[in-house]
Amino acid sequence: MAEVTQIKRGDILDLDGAPWLVTEVSSQTPSARGASLLVKIKVRSLATGQTLAKTYRGGDVVDRADCEQRPIQFLYQQNEAYIFMDLETYDQFELAPEVLGDATGYLVDGLELRSLLYNGRVLTVELPVTVELVVVDTAPTVKGATAQAQLKPATLETGLVIQVPPYLTSGERIKVDTRDARFVERVKG
Repeated sequence: MAEVTQIKRGDILDLDGAPWLVTEVSSQTPSARGASLLVKIKVRSLATGQTLAKTYRGGDVVDRADCEQRPIQFLYQQNEAYIFMDLETYDQFELAPEVLGDATGYLVDGLELRSLLYNGRVLTVELPVTVELVVVDTAPTVKGATAQAQLKPATLETGLVIQVPPYLTSGERIKVDTRDARFVERVKG
Protein backbone atom coordinates (compact mmCIF):
# COMPACT_ATOMS: atom_id res chain seq x y z
CA MET A 1 0.00 0.00 0.00
CA ALA A 2 1.18 3.49 -0.78
CA GLU A 3 -0.33 6.93 -0.48
CA VAL A 4 -0.98 8.48 -3.91
CA THR A 5 1.27 11.44 -3.07
CA GLN A 6 4.22 9.00 -2.90
CA ILE A 7 3.65 7.56 -6.40
CA LYS A 8 6.35 8.37 -8.94
CA ARG A 9 6.99 7.63 -12.59
CA GLY A 10 8.19 4.04 -13.09
CA ASP A 11 6.27 2.59 -10.12
CA ILE A 12 4.18 -0.51 -10.77
CA LEU A 13 0.71 -0.51 -9.24
CA ASP A 14 -1.80 -3.32 -8.77
CA LEU A 15 -5.09 -2.05 -10.22
CA ASP A 16 -7.98 -4.51 -10.33
CA GLY A 17 -5.60 -7.46 -9.90
CA ALA A 18 -3.32 -6.55 -12.80
CA PRO A 19 0.07 -4.77 -12.96
CA TRP A 20 0.14 -1.22 -14.38
CA LEU A 21 3.26 0.90 -14.98
CA VAL A 22 3.00 4.57 -13.98
CA THR A 23 4.06 6.67 -16.99
CA GLU A 24 3.07 10.16 -15.78
CA VAL A 25 2.27 11.78 -12.42
CA SER A 26 1.01 15.31 -11.76
CA SER A 27 -0.55 16.96 -8.74
CA GLN A 28 -3.03 19.79 -8.73
CA THR A 29 -4.21 21.99 -5.89
CA PRO A 30 -7.68 23.38 -6.57
CA SER A 31 -8.13 27.06 -5.71
CA ALA A 32 -11.46 26.59 -3.89
CA ARG A 33 -11.33 26.60 -0.12
CA GLY A 34 -11.49 23.21 1.46
CA ALA A 35 -10.71 21.40 -1.78
CA SER A 36 -8.13 18.67 -1.43
CA LEU A 37 -5.05 17.92 -3.48
CA LEU A 38 -5.68 15.95 -6.68
CA VAL A 39 -3.11 13.48 -8.01
CA LYS A 40 -3.48 12.57 -11.69
CA ILE A 41 -1.63 9.56 -13.04
CA LYS A 42 -1.35 7.88 -16.40
CA VAL A 43 -0.67 4.15 -16.36
CA ARG A 44 0.03 1.45 -18.97
CA SER A 45 -1.01 -2.15 -18.49
CA LEU A 46 1.99 -4.49 -18.49
CA ALA A 47 -0.30 -7.34 -19.52
CA THR A 48 -2.16 -5.75 -22.46
CA GLY A 49 -0.40 -2.44 -23.25
CA GLN A 50 -3.65 -0.48 -22.69
CA THR A 51 -3.26 3.04 -21.26
CA LEU A 52 -5.46 4.64 -18.65
CA ALA A 53 -5.71 7.99 -16.83
CA LYS A 54 -6.83 8.06 -13.18
CA THR A 55 -7.39 10.84 -10.66
CA TYR A 56 -7.09 10.38 -6.88
CA ARG A 57 -7.60 12.65 -3.87
CA GLY A 58 -4.62 13.48 -1.66
CA GLY A 59 -5.32 10.93 1.11
CA ASP A 60 -6.16 7.94 -1.12
CA VAL A 61 -4.02 4.81 -1.05
CA VAL A 62 -3.18 2.39 -3.87
CA ASP A 63 -1.64 -1.07 -3.95
CA ARG A 64 1.86 -1.52 -5.26
CA ALA A 65 2.21 -4.59 -7.48
CA ASP A 66 4.27 -7.44 -6.10
CA CYS A 67 6.81 -7.49 -8.94
CA GLU A 68 10.32 -8.84 -8.99
CA GLN A 69 13.19 -8.15 -11.38
CA ARG A 70 15.56 -11.01 -12.16
CA PRO A 71 18.60 -11.37 -14.39
CA ILE A 72 18.05 -13.67 -17.38
CA GLN A 73 19.99 -14.76 -20.45
CA PHE A 74 18.64 -15.31 -23.96
CA LEU A 75 19.67 -18.79 -25.14
CA TYR A 76 18.11 -19.39 -28.56
CA GLN A 77 15.00 -19.18 -30.73
CA GLN A 78 13.06 -22.35 -31.44
CA ASN A 79 10.30 -21.99 -34.05
CA GLU A 80 8.20 -19.07 -32.74
CA ALA A 81 9.36 -19.35 -29.10
CA TYR A 82 12.30 -17.52 -27.54
CA ILE A 83 14.12 -19.59 -24.90
CA PHE A 84 15.62 -17.85 -21.83
CA MET A 85 17.42 -18.98 -18.67
CA ASP A 86 16.95 -17.45 -15.22
CA LEU A 87 20.49 -16.65 -14.02
CA GLU A 88 19.57 -17.17 -10.35
CA THR A 89 17.75 -20.52 -10.54
CA TYR A 90 19.06 -21.74 -13.92
CA ASP A 91 15.49 -22.64 -14.90
CA GLN A 92 14.71 -22.35 -18.61
CA PHE A 93 11.48 -20.81 -19.89
CA GLU A 94 10.08 -19.62 -23.19
CA LEU A 95 8.38 -16.39 -24.22
CA ALA A 96 6.22 -15.70 -27.26
CA PRO A 97 7.06 -12.86 -29.68
CA GLU A 98 3.88 -11.05 -28.55
CA VAL A 99 5.29 -10.77 -25.01
CA LEU A 100 8.70 -9.56 -26.23
CA GLY A 101 7.44 -7.05 -28.82
CA ASP A 102 10.25 -5.01 -30.43
CA ALA A 103 12.85 -6.66 -28.17
CA THR A 104 13.04 -9.59 -30.63
CA GLY A 105 15.13 -7.43 -32.98
CA TYR A 106 17.94 -7.23 -30.39
CA LEU A 107 18.09 -10.79 -29.05
CA VAL A 108 21.35 -12.59 -29.82
CA ASP A 109 22.53 -15.82 -28.19
CA GLY A 110 24.06 -15.19 -24.76
CA LEU A 111 22.57 -11.69 -24.29
CA GLU A 112 22.01 -10.91 -20.60
CA LEU A 113 18.97 -8.83 -19.70
CA ARG A 114 16.39 -8.43 -16.91
CA SER A 115 12.91 -9.86 -16.62
CA LEU A 116 9.93 -8.45 -14.74
CA LEU A 117 7.93 -11.12 -12.89
CA TYR A 118 4.41 -10.67 -11.53
CA ASN A 119 3.00 -13.54 -9.47
CA GLY A 120 5.80 -15.78 -10.77
CA ARG A 121 5.01 -15.07 -14.44
CA VAL A 122 7.34 -13.12 -16.73
CA LEU A 123 5.54 -10.03 -18.01
CA THR A 124 8.27 -8.32 -19.96
CA VAL A 125 12.02 -8.10 -20.48
CA GLU A 126 14.27 -5.06 -20.09
CA LEU A 127 17.04 -4.80 -22.67
CA PRO A 128 20.45 -3.26 -22.01
CA VAL A 129 20.80 0.28 -23.43
CA THR A 130 23.09 -0.90 -26.24
CA VAL A 131 23.54 -4.25 -27.97
CA GLU A 132 26.31 -5.39 -30.32
CA LEU A 133 25.00 -6.79 -33.61
CA VAL A 134 26.55 -7.82 -36.95
CA VAL A 135 25.56 -6.12 -40.22
CA VAL A 136 24.56 -8.92 -42.62
CA ASP A 137 23.40 -6.86 -45.58
CA THR A 138 23.86 -3.26 -46.64
CA ALA A 139 24.59 -1.28 -49.80
CA PRO A 140 28.26 -1.08 -50.87
CA THR A 141 30.54 1.49 -49.26
CA VAL A 142 30.45 4.92 -50.86
CA LYS A 143 33.97 6.17 -51.62
CA GLY A 144 34.90 9.26 -49.63
CA ALA A 145 31.90 8.91 -47.30
CA THR A 146 32.01 10.56 -43.89
CA ALA A 147 29.91 10.09 -40.77
CA GLN A 148 27.91 13.25 -41.59
CA ALA A 149 26.84 11.97 -45.01
CA GLN A 150 23.43 10.49 -45.79
CA LEU A 151 22.48 7.27 -44.00
CA LYS A 152 21.72 3.95 -45.68
CA PRO A 153 19.61 0.96 -44.53
CA ALA A 154 21.36 -2.09 -43.08
CA THR A 155 19.92 -5.48 -42.12
CA LEU A 156 21.34 -6.88 -38.90
CA GLU A 157 21.80 -10.51 -37.84
CA THR A 158 18.45 -10.52 -35.99
CA GLY A 159 16.54 -9.24 -39.03
CA LEU A 160 16.27 -5.71 -37.64
CA VAL A 161 16.75 -2.97 -40.28
CA ILE A 162 18.30 0.32 -39.13
CA GLN A 163 19.93 3.37 -40.75
CA VAL A 164 23.75 3.37 -40.67
CA PRO A 165 26.52 5.63 -41.99
CA PRO A 166 27.56 4.90 -45.59
CA TYR A 167 31.11 3.78 -44.67
CA LEU A 168 29.87 0.55 -43.00
CA THR A 169 30.06 -2.75 -44.87
CA SER A 170 28.48 -6.18 -44.42
CA GLY A 171 30.14 -8.30 -41.74
CA GLU A 172 30.99 -5.38 -39.43
CA ARG A 173 29.99 -5.44 -35.76
CA ILE A 174 28.15 -2.33 -34.52
CA LYS A 175 26.52 -1.04 -31.33
CA VAL A 176 22.81 -0.27 -31.56
CA ASP A 177 20.76 1.78 -29.06
CA THR A 178 17.81 -0.43 -28.03
CA ARG A 179 15.63 2.53 -27.04
CA ASP A 180 15.30 3.95 -30.57
CA ALA A 181 17.01 1.45 -32.94
CA ARG A 182 19.79 3.96 -33.66
CA PHE A 183 23.36 3.23 -34.77
CA VAL A 184 25.78 4.22 -31.97
CA GLU A 185 29.26 3.20 -33.13
CA ARG A 186 31.39 0.63 -34.90
CA VAL A 187 32.80 -2.00 -32.54
CA LYS A 188 36.59 -2.06 -32.70
CA GLY A 189 38.57 -5.28 -32.63
